[in-house]
Amino acid sequence: MRRFNIAVPAALTLTAVLTAVPVSAQAHERRPAPLGIDHCTATACHFDVPPGTYDVKVVLGGGADSSTSVSGETRRALLPETAVPAGERVARSFTVDVRTPEGEPTGAEGTPGLDLAFGGTAPALADIRVTPARHARQIFLVGDSTVCDQPGDPYTGWGQELPQYLRKGVSVANYADSGESTVTYLQNPQLWATVQPLIRPGDLVLIQLAHNDKTTDEVTYRANLETLVAGVREKGGRPVLVTPVVRRWFNADGTLNNGTALLVNGLGVDHPAVIRSVAATQDVPLIDLTAKTKALVESLGVEGSKALYLYNEKRDNTHTSVYGATVYAGLVRDELVAQRLVPRGTVRVG
Repeated sequence: MRRFNIAVPAALTLTAVLTAVPVSAQAHERRPAPLGIDHCTATACHFDVPPGTYDVKVVLGGGADSSTSVSGETRRALLPETAVPAGERVARSFTVDVRTPEGEPTGAEGTPGLDLAFGGTAPALADIRVTPARHARQIFLVGDSTVCDQPGDPYTGWGQELPQYLRKGVSVANYADSGESTVTYLQNPQLWATVQPLIRPGDLVLIQLAHNDKTTDEVTYRANLETLVAGVREKGGRPVLVTPVVRRWFNADGTLNNGTALLVNGLGVDHPAVIRSVAATQDVPLIDLTAKTKALVESLGVEGSKALYLYNEKRDNTHTSVYGATVYAGLVRDELVAQRLVPRGTVRVG
């Protein structure tokens, strides 16, 4: 059973600080007072804030040994489980994107404001502060169901797990959507037409679309990728092409060397190969997630790789479990660091 502790003195201190700030001082600074622990219950916090980007600082720990993770909005992992010895306090910060709809762009609107939940084996929140983010960078995600903020357990996209690897100053705006191809993503006004105007100079836009391009010919597929790349650059953003995660579809020899696993569609279009080609011709950074997930799945073998996907739960060899999505998000994190696409100091490693 989980234990949860809120350090009451910290809550009282924070409340006193907020109520003690004169109105004139707040007006002079032109900054709203930070929202704090008085917006929290034993296991969750709700902050009635408008859509935007927010910095969150949590102080973890209590009178007993504790271990706390933080998730938010539509099951996004925002902070990995963090152990704190009894009587000690540890501060952690992250930046979170708040939007409507809060999960998949074509899904339910969700709850207005920012919602955070505290998990782990023994959660303990001592303090929390939420303020509008200043000068934060966004990592936009354009993708399908293997990337998106999945609303229902056990389905989990790698983009849903990526935020926990980022520190304050960089947030993930996950606009991936289930069932989308390059064709439908460009056509639907809730998708690309909504995302592109939000891109600011310097923002990263990671693009992984392939799983649903089952009837898209190569010329069209290539042109769609080039359209997305050009659209990102038009806004001053930095496009990054991502090859799709493999399907867990083994040959008798224990390899994934087949069209089903490696995303070759019925027309013979080798999606990862086309993505690599567009990245090369358009001088776009490439995260070859196909190659990385193929190597990992093959190394784990038929049995060991089941935990990455929803095979045990759903006999699903395409969509990832929470564990698999977390591992695959770690592969993306590693490439962001290795290719210097984000400052190393903004990424949680190890």
